[in-house]
Amino acid sequence: MSDDRLIVALDVPNAIAGLELAGQIGDAVSFYKIGLGMLTGGGLALANELKDEHGKRIFLDMKLFDIGATVEAAVRGLAQFDLDFLTVHGDPHVVRAAQEGKGGTGLKILAVTILTSLDRDDLDAGLIKPGDVRDIVLERAVYALRAGADGLIASPQEAALIRALPEAKGKLIVTPGVRPAGADLGDQKRVTTPAQAIANGADHVVVGRPVWTATDPRAAAEAIVAELAAT
Repeated sequence: MSDDRLIVALDVPNAIAGLELAGQIGDAVSFYKIGLGMLTGGGLALANELKDEHGKRIFLDMKLFDIGATVEAAVRGLAQFDLDFLTVHGDPHVVRAAQEGKGGTGLKILAVTILTSLDRDDLDAGLIKPGDVRDIVLERAVYALRAGADGLIASPQEAALIRALPEAKGKLIVTPGVRPAGADLGDQKRVTTPAQAIANGADHVVVGRPVWTATDPRAAAEAIVAELAAT
């Protein structure tokens, strides 16, 4: 039995590998994330096939950022595929343009606050203003929500703080950087378990490596679903 609070990231080289992985997982997962890394490997084709032929929900993780007119045009083109979630950077002009681009479709625009692979040292190197990472996440979250974002991408460690914002009422929180207990952290720095992320206020958790690197991806996904069910 699947649980659409779990989104499995198909961070594999191409659409063929993604379709094979989804086949191995079967009905244990109903929601998949397809990211920028697979765009040139047939990612959009895979999204459409999983959606139209297998009934899966699709989160397209493009993290769009550009001038407003370009973002609006890109989102308008993507909205025609009847996908579920699309990420953009949380700068207000980007969020507003994405909302214009999606028009009256059901596509949910999710704003990125601070990437979960970044810590304070990374922000310093990028000339981001001083301050605690969580404070910056919250500030960016408020601006993105006021600009019309349907939800936010944020570290599970910050989900509870974001959920408490008045602006977050009725909005989605999707948390990458989630690892089952004992799993390798990989390149993520601000992480927690799936159950803790949901308890912190997340609506969906994104898990990649612990599923697609497992000897039995279906069993790995089922274990996470069981953990969520016990939350």
